[in-house]
Amino acid sequence: MLVVSDTSPLTALLNVGRADLLQQLFSEIFIPPAVEHELLRSHSILPEWLKVRKPRNIPASITSADLDAGESEALALALDLHAGTVLMDERLGRRVARALGLKTTGLLGCLVLAKDAGLIADVSSVIAELQTIAGCWFDDALIAAICRAAGEQ
Repeated sequence: MLVVSDTSPLTALLNVGRADLLQQLFSEIFIPPAVEHELLRSHSILPEWLKVRKPRNIPASITSADLDAGESEALALALDLHAGTVLMDERLGRRVARALGLKTTGLLGCLVLAKDAGLIADVSSVIAELQTIAGCWFDDALIAAICRAAGEQ
């Protein structure tokens, strides 16, 4: 499946050395230039399997939504490429994506997919890595729901 990613899922996985999970889950991972720029602020080298592509245009329905540049370009690129999914964590961006008819999943959803595919033993240990190494914060209720979805509770 072809996906377009926003910055946050990628940078979190890069921070814990698990970005390869995305390559194993999805056939092609595209990012727009704004996401590439955001990633390069924190990561000197990006995975070679990331494909950078500029969206043809950004529709008014996206520009009027008060999203940041990475989110806006990611949604526009997903529309251009008819992406199967947009990897995005931000609530507003996900809401706009759904209004545009795009499917979304976030970082934690990718972990459930990785467990289902046998790529990780459990989501709870990766969540712990994301919290301690990458400084990610997740609501306890969300963690419990994700662990249940992964069959861990």
